[in-house]
Amino acid sequence: MKILVITDLYPIDENDKYTPNTIKDFVSGWEKLGHEILIIRPNFLFNSFLRRKKFYNSGVYGKVENINYFFPFWGKIENKIRTEFSPDITIAHMPSGIIFANKLNIPFVAGVHISDIEVLTNPLYSIYFKKELEKGYANAKKIACRSEALKAKFLKLYPEYGFKTFVCYSGIREEFIKKRSWSPQNPPRVLGCAHLIKRKNIDKVIKACENINVKLTIIGSGKEFSRLKRISSKPLFLGELPHDKVLEEMRKSDIFVLPSTNETFGMVYLEAMASGCITVCSENDGIAGIIKDGQNGFFWKDNIIEKIISSSDNEKILSNSYKTIQNYTLEKACLNYLENIL
Repeated sequence: MKILVITDLYPIDENDKYTPNTIKDFVSGWEKLGHEILIIRPNFLFNSFLRRKKFYNSGVYGKVENINYFFPFWGKIENKIRTEFSPDITIAHMPSGIIFANKLNIPFVAGVHISDIEVLTNPLYSIYFKKELEKGYANAKKIACRSEALKAKFLKLYPEYGFKTFVCYSGIREEFIKKRSWSPQNPPRVLGCAHLIKRKNIDKVIKACENINVKLTIIGSGKEFSRLKRISSKPLFLGELPHDKVLEEMRKSDIFVLPSTNETFGMVYLEAMASGCITVCSENDGIAGIIKDGQNGFFWKDNIIEKIISSSDNEKILSNSYKTIQNYTLEKACLNYLENIL
């Protein structure tokens, strides 16, 4: 089957630090299932500048065609497409991808991220982008929300689309999944890993660990780095690490904590669960539909780390977490996506 993916959320360069591998993982999974993929990357240059994305000239880069626009897709946008491709399915993610696909006047699936909610609720976007995005949802054959929490937020705004909306959760590579028992180190090791920006709430983790007997490690870089280091001398800051090194740290840790808000999904939580950490997330956000409080992980509360350390249920929590993560492999996520749209 031929699948056309339209999104600016696809890295052209392997070293692109600012574009998550979310859609790239789906593409690699679909290719392993035998499907042929082409990616069109519509790039609104002003938005690209704000998001600090690396500049690429319009052109074809392997299976990715990058198309730059100074204005948000005005005129006959199909005239700029160089690649000939007759897809069986078209999947568009992110606001720019959905608007672009809708202007091509072809059947498509709309993939909703937290960026969509921002466009729909921020008055800054009401003049043009919100209206164009709403046209896209109306015309989309299906709407794929990246998490249960995101689906709830979207349908609160547009309940009339409930009949064609589903969850396209991410999946983790099966080889990353490790089964572990609860045998905490002395002191227990707590890990946080994120791009260090305000909404990740790493400061809350640091303050929660300040007066309890744990070893706290923080992985990541970002504009909050200097401020976070000033809060306490307790955390060990490792900066930005390659993916394999992040997984190594997770496997050495007992508890993973990230009380982030406004998450689209949060692959890092799946990675922590797969690495055998008791995992803590924010309630009603991101991965909260997969993590169930007190069953296979926990929702963030001020004293949650102390509660976990003193709990007698941690072996059961880890066992449930291991059972959960086996349902969220990359292959199952890719099949789930296609089964919902075919």
